[in-house]
Amino acid sequence: MTTTWLAPESLDEVLELRGEHGDATVIAGGTFVGILMNQGFLEPQALLSLGHVPGLDGIEVVEGELRLGAMATHRAVERSAAVREGWPVLARAFSLVASPRIRNQATVGGVLADADYASDPPAVLAALGAQVLLRSVHGERRVGIDELIRGHYETCIAADELLVEVRVPPGPERAVYRKFRSRSSEDRPCVAVAAVRGEDGLRVVVGAVSGRPQELPEVCANGGGPAAVGRGYAEAIEPISDSRGSAAYRRRVIAVEVRRALEELG
Repeated sequence: MTTTWLAPESLDEVLELRGEHGDATVIAGGTFVGILMNQGFLEPQALLSLGHVPGLDGIEVVEGELRLGAMATHRAVERSAAVREGWPVLARAFSLVASPRIRNQATVGGVLADADYASDPPAVLAALGAQVLLRSVHGERRVGIDELIRGHYETCIAADELLVEVRVPPGPERAVYRKFRSRSSEDRPCVAVAAVRGEDGLRVVVGAVSGRPQELPEVCANGGGPAAVGRGYAEAIEPISDSRGSAAYRRRVIAVEVRRALEELG
């Protein structure tokens, strides 16, 4: 099968092509799409590249809100002075992804649009209350991470929409990200835990254990200390089994890592 290569040079052109080619696979950094294609899981009829579209890789703070362009790389977020100063937990999470070679290529928009459960950023962004900006020729809308990611590799992004930006509210008082790897130092997380304490209270999000990040406000509201919250998350979540760990193993790790995150949070 011949794959059509589409290489627009402006955002307006991208949105027009999205409307015309709803079945086209968007290429940002290409790290995840490349793997799927090489393994035969994805055979797109068309590839829509964002590589020549200017203005999608910005990192800036506007009225206290962090704005990350969809084409900003993991490495750029990790090294950004603005991110390190206002959202150090976000810089840490992006710094723990795979290797520098991957982080130099992988993008903010790509990791969210792929909805790959075994990724670091989604849990942290969800805990921080981040929203994504989705745009089409018909307009734009903002949705939270919990609404964006519906399950394994499934999002709410419509066929004619493009994820163009991630917006993160002002940094919280305290935030912690813990990544538990079961195989190697560059591996994807077996369990990821983001804990945030701010004006709205405590938020805990567990990632990499099911199709979408798991947040259980009722468990946090019950209180009882770090160990009790950890047990509550472990009992309530239905984790998957994969090459990084069985469901039973993940439950034990969830209890420990949530407890440790809350102890670190203070």
